[in-house]
Amino acid sequence: QVQVVESGGGLVQPGGSLRLSCVASGNIASINVMAWYRQTPDNERVLVASINNGGYTHYVDAVKGRFIISRENDTKTYLQMNTLKPEDTAVYYCFAGTRWSDIWGQGTQVTVSS
Repeated sequence: QVQVVESGGGLVQPGGSLRLSCVASGNIASINVMAWYRQTPDNERVLVASINNGGYTHYVDAVKGRFIISRENDTKTYLQMNTLKPEDTAVYYCFAGTRWSDIWGQGTQVTVSS
């Protein structure tokens, strides 16, 4: 089994930066892809960025050029968020995809407001 735990959310002013961290534990060798999703109260959870075992990254258009996803030692996944906008406000979830299951973290709140 794989478990993931996020951290790093908080309140930041527009134009500021935050870095989210996700630590994976358990059978990490089974992980094929790590990703970050976000969700607002009135919307479904949507993909923000992903990175696979080969290091290939994917970003949704709304965050291209501002967010960077990275992995370290196969256990940690980061989301560096720069030039944050109020519309980036959401609960951010870490996701780990294995051959057999999808694993979600508990979420961390990011609020962009002056």
